[in-house]
Amino acid sequence: MIIHLENHFLKKLQISLLFMICSFSYGQESKLDSAFFYFKEAKKFDYNNKHFKAYNNYIKSLELYKIINLKDSIAKCNLELFELINSQNNLDYDSKIYLDDYYKYSLKKKDSFNLLKAMNRYAEYFWNPDSIHLSKPYYLKALKLTENKKLSKYKISIYSNLAYLHTKNHPDIAKSYYDKVLSSKELMNNAQLVATYVNYSIFLKNQKNYDKAIEYLKEAEAIDLKQYQLKYNKIIYRNFANTYQLQGDHKKAYTAYEKYNTYRDSLNNTAQNIAISDLDVKYQTAEKEKENLQLKIDKENTRNLLITSVLFIILSGTIGFLSLKNSKRKRKLAEQDKALETQKNITLLKEQELTTINAMVNGQEKERKRIAEDLHDNLGSVLATLKLHFENLKINSQKKKINQEELFNKTEGLIDEAYLKVRSIAHAKNAGVIANQGLLVAIKMMAEKISSANKIKIEVIDFGLDKRLDNSLEISVFRITQELITNVLKHADAKNAVINISLYDKNLNLIIEDDGKGFEIRKVNLKDGMGISSIKTRVEHLSGTFTVDATIGKGSSIIIDIPIM
Repeated sequence: MIIHLENHFLKKLQISLLFMICSFSYGQESKLDSAFFYFKEAKKFDYNNKHFKAYNNYIKSLELYKIINLKDSIAKCNLELFELINSQNNLDYDSKIYLDDYYKYSLKKKDSFNLLKAMNRYAEYFWNPDSIHLSKPYYLKALKLTENKKLSKYKISIYSNLAYLHTKNHPDIAKSYYDKVLSSKELMNNAQLVATYVNYSIFLKNQKNYDKAIEYLKEAEAIDLKQYQLKYNKIIYRNFANTYQLQGDHKKAYTAYEKYNTYRDSLNNTAQNIAISDLDVKYQTAEKEKENLQLKIDKENTRNLLITSVLFIILSGTIGFLSLKNSKRKRKLAEQDKALETQKNITLLKEQELTTINAMVNGQEKERKRIAEDLHDNLGSVLATLKLHFENLKINSQKKKINQEELFNKTEGLIDEAYLKVRSIAHAKNAGVIANQGLLVAIKMMAEKISSANKIKIEVIDFGLDKRLDNSLEISVFRITQELITNVLKHADAKNAVINISLYDKNLNLIIEDDGKGFEIRKVNLKDGMGISSIKTRVEHLSGTFTVDATIGKGSSIIIDIPIM
């Protein structure tokens, strides 16, 4: 009788589940079709520069995708909305909320391609040639992602953006990036090629090389684009007009400016901005459509609620029957668990004894490692600077260009400092300057001291370090900076170096660049030695990332990102 009752319950359960699945699937497919339709319409309007209609359809598509919880499609809508809103002029609406949602989903999914797109879009959002420290870290993170072979083809467009970012205030760095881009232009599509030619023409214009700038604008003008042709034509003819005017050819400048006005009027961005800003008012006129959609959703929800109630009654009966059947089995398992717990306690006591012994051994090993790192970091950088002073003494003894007594005093001071550092290490007091005055002051003092040897100039650029960080973190970052600068002194043969340290959005970013001879990272053994290997290990211990960007003959850049908890 019991078996018959159980089979009866199972048969009812199967019928109810089948009915619910069919009903739910029909409703989901209807919403999916509508969401896809709105998305395709939005793409079509966006392509034709009808931005308000595109925005309207993207929002409808996003709402439906959220109802059916289709996360990939939600992410696509968020990215399209960010790009659409961010492209508008003078629009009082922050597009970053859509990009943040897209980034969080890509990070959770661990999708390298989507993360690459997110990093590039963040760089565009924070773009400011006068404050490159806001945008550049995102481009460098994107560049790191292109080390994946499947994403390597996107490296060239990132170099192009970095070149344009440095065009205004750092023309030498911009030129090095442009050289990389133009040497691989066959890897770019038409849109990337047009953008690169326009950016490079601006760079040449700033260098007063007007003929060459016009030549690259003509190259961009000749390329046919399938999308955003009006937008690029407006940019091209505006730069034609500016360049011809600077060159003194006012007739051609006037002709180019007329074409620029024609394309600008065609785009009609101002009207698009007003339409998007006034979206709430326009939605009220479509209230009937929304009410119909809501009625349809309410009807489906009522039907699903009824099916769920019936299913709940069936499941409750099934669970009650099965719980009675399993009660005896649980009592037996409880007795077995008690016996196992006794055995676990005995094993745990033995494991605690082994853990105590291992902790003692590890403590001794860490102390030895700390002393070795202190000698390498603190004393190593002082001795490297001291070596520079001795080289200057040797040169000056023949040429007499610098005050001999001043050089002797500086050298003597460094010897005293080396002695004090050895003494402080012996007394485990290795962070005096940092403990008293802070990380930024310590770095600036180190840079000033090394620069005083007149062999290399070190510039310190800081942002956001108004408050002190955790003392142990400041010590670690200072040691890492010391070691990187020591490597520059020993190996780079550089004349200038820059320490760029910034704190933004709970992230400490450290970039150390030099104009030395550079190196090939592939030939550096990261597993041996106490140089780069030691630094990389310490950064990973701080949950940070460590990136090297170096080119033979064009210097190197070390990028470190450390999250601030």
